[in-house]
Amino acid sequence: MRLLKEYTIRLVFTAGILFGVQVPNFIDQYTQKISAHYLEAAENFSGFQATADKFHEGDVKALIERHETSDDPVFKAEAGPIKEIHSRISAFSSELKYLSTNLFGKIYHVAFKSDRAVLKETLSEYSATVPLNTDAIICGLGLGMVSALVCDLFFFILKMVFGWRFGRRVDPDAL
Repeated sequence: MRLLKEYTIRLVFTAGILFGVQVPNFIDQYTQKISAHYLEAAENFSGFQATADKFHEGDVKALIERHETSDDPVFKAEAGPIKEIHSRISAFSSELKYLSTNLFGKIYHVAFKSDRAVLKETLSEYSATVPLNTDAIICGLGLGMVSALVCDLFFFILKMVFGWRFGRRVDPDAL
């Protein structure tokens, strides 16, 4: 039974390492998608920004307000898309700011505060690799250790609850 326990812990440790080295790579792919969406939104917005620069001293809110208060229904209808694109640019800009921190800050942000649509897109298009850079090694070994400790704790709990004795044969007459 002890041999089974040891091999299970080793297997879990190895799986933890392999999963852990994917974390920085996933964050890089997420960051690339955020950056691409930002660039696309900025390109789509550039004409509106040029108009705001020309007629409203660069004030996009004044441009949107002018569209909203217009008597022309076509001009008025443009206010919504202009707001949406401007909002996307701001959101993606904030995402890029949050992703320009240290590894653990990036992990926290992607895990708990990321753009869910882009996160889902990244998951569906994720391409696994085994990078050997400092961040990947730190994540891999860290997750491997945590996984092995959780597995070892699981076996310890089994032993405490059920009285299993790993590595020793129990004499049935002694029970």
